[in-house]
Amino acid sequence: MINIILLALTAYIIGSIPFALLIGKIFYKTDIRTLGSGNLGGTNTFRVLGKKAGFSVTIGDILKGTLAASLPIIFNVDVHVLIIGCFAVVGHVYPLFAKFKGGKAVATSAGVLLFYNYILLFSLAALFFALLKLTKYVSLASIVAAIVAVIASLLMNDIVFTIIISILAALLIFKHRQNIKRILDKTEPKIKWM
Repeated sequence: MINIILLALTAYIIGSIPFALLIGKIFYKTDIRTLGSGNLGGTNTFRVLGKKAGFSVTIGDILKGTLAASLPIIFNVDVHVLIIGCFAVVGHVYPLFAKFKGGKAVATSAGVLLFYNYILLFSLAALFFALLKLTKYVSLASIVAAIVAVIASLLMNDIVFTIIISILAALLIFKHRQNIKRILDKTEPKIKWM
């Protein structure tokens, strides 16, 4: 039990690494929390600092989830990788190192899924980018992909996967509640970099 708690704390700390804040401050002398949406995620980084920074942050945030999900395998601890990966997502959304104000759970959740079921992740990514190209709304593409992930999990007959993916989807949708309101009001900004 102590090993599981240690892995969960480690995953949370890994998830708490604020790549958007670090890349913004180190390479651009900018606190991204003061610009754009103020969100510590890839989308705001793309909008504020450009493609190079946006891709760097997104990749870093994905790899946080992948690394965290792999911890039970690395340390040979008998706990489901998705449970530990979930703690990295919580760390990303409520980061210890950024006053508990982080991203919106998309990239780090994708990283967890990359480790657990990369085929499903690539399918969801294809859906995400198709919707993104069609609508130009990152938030809408993210929400729809999360809902489809829950539906797909129900077809896979994997109860732990269904529970965890449902929790992550609920967290993602909760973090996008203002985006949903802006989409309905037609005030949500569309991406210009695709």
